[in-house]
Amino acid sequence: MPDETNQNFSGLRAECLSFPEIISQSFANVAPTAAPTISVGLVFANAGNGTWLTFAIAMIGVVLVGLNISQFARRSASPGSLYAYISMGLGSTMGVISGWSLLLAYLFAGMAVVAAFSNFANVLLSLIGIELSPIFLLAICTGFGWYLAYKDIQLSTKLMLGLEAFSVSLLLLIAAIVLFKHGFAIDMSQLYLKDTKPDELILGLILAIFSYTGFESATALGDEAKNPLKFIPAAVVLTPILSGLFFTLLAYTEVLAFSGYSTPLDKSDSPINDVANIAGVGFLGLLITIGALVTFFSCVIACINAGSRILFTMARHGIFHDAMGLAHKSNKTPHIAITMLSIILFIVPASMSLFSLSILDIITYMGTLATYGFLTAYISIAIAAPVYLYRQRVLNILDIAIAVLAVLFMLIPIVGSLYPAPPFPFNVFPYLFLMYLCVGGAWFLMLRLHSPEVIENMEDELEKIHAKFSEMKKI
Repeated sequence: MPDETNQNFSGLRAECLSFPEIISQSFANVAPTAAPTISVGLVFANAGNGTWLTFAIAMIGVVLVGLNISQFARRSASPGSLYAYISMGLGSTMGVISGWSLLLAYLFAGMAVVAAFSNFANVLLSLIGIELSPIFLLAICTGFGWYLAYKDIQLSTKLMLGLEAFSVSLLLLIAAIVLFKHGFAIDMSQLYLKDTKPDELILGLILAIFSYTGFESATALGDEAKNPLKFIPAAVVLTPILSGLFFTLLAYTEVLAFSGYSTPLDKSDSPINDVANIAGVGFLGLLITIGALVTFFSCVIACINAGSRILFTMARHGIFHDAMGLAHKSNKTPHIAITMLSIILFIVPASMSLFSLSILDIITYMGTLATYGFLTAYISIAIAAPVYLYRQRVLNILDIAIAVLAVLFMLIPIVGSLYPAPPFPFNVFPYLFLMYLCVGGAWFLMLRLHSPEVIENMEDELEKIHAKFSEMKKI
């Protein structure tokens, strides 16, 4: 492994990403435009006038998870993301299971958003009387996403930053117009949660938490970030805060705009477009659709970036084939891991489409399964943080409280997905995910039994990374 000055052990480009580029990775993975265009209506169906509060409460829960992640991110950094952190706190077995879980999360999240891209692209093309094959659009989106991730991490993060700035600015403009037309008066029905019951808020909370998943993906840029011990923890905490404020504002604005409208918010096929029409700026509908389209494309790149670096790191530790742990000599990207993930990301939704599943079903199914992967990693990191801090002899009561609250928050959507039992096929998804974890766990146990040197190498590498940053902090 290379060990020259300013050269990462991994072979990835060292210290090339500024803070805006790092936080753009997390923002793109959250896909902030998706919540106002899709999630707000679903949350409203359960939480009604408490929709804005539901997103605000979900923000608190996710920020608590981010604070637990930052305990590691302030002390160490690597492309392994939460896989490396959880290994440091709970050991190699839990680390690998969490890494296995995150791989599924980024892959399936990527499949969901590439399908969403296909759907919105056809909506946009229908305006000029054109409709393309969903599989063709899946290939276009995945192909361009692969190229940008393969070519240059700076290129992909800068593009994501620009795309997200465009789509978010557009939605903020819509919100400002709606609030201006209402004289910036406070909607008392929403403020006092009119006709909203506590159990309805909990149901809405399950869906709202889903909107934040992927916020932690900046941690996968540990080798490529400038000042990683400062910028990455800041990105991990700021992303859910800024996203949460944005979601809360847009949720409040959409409910306000739909009050007294003939079609209820939860029955609208395109809530943001309807909001634009209600506000008298329906001509922005085309830009809104374009904004959603670029957000989904940006999220595809983010999923490939984050997932490939976890696969890359696990391969370098001997968990997967060595080829996955190679970095491109000139691009300094994990090119083989990127290519493998991109191929899978395309093949699965394309195959589902061939078997006559609708694009909307693909989005829903893949998004649901991805969420289980994220939640498993979030709970694991919240448990790992106090254990790690205890070993470092810096644990205090506040750290324990933050960890416990984070676990309780993340258990809400898990319990809600099991009881009451959802309809088929959602009732079997938790068990499919559990089977997936069992396969990963069994593979790792076999590896531990037959190749114990792999585990020793993995633990040694993680310790070297931790020691390197510990020495840097002393200088």
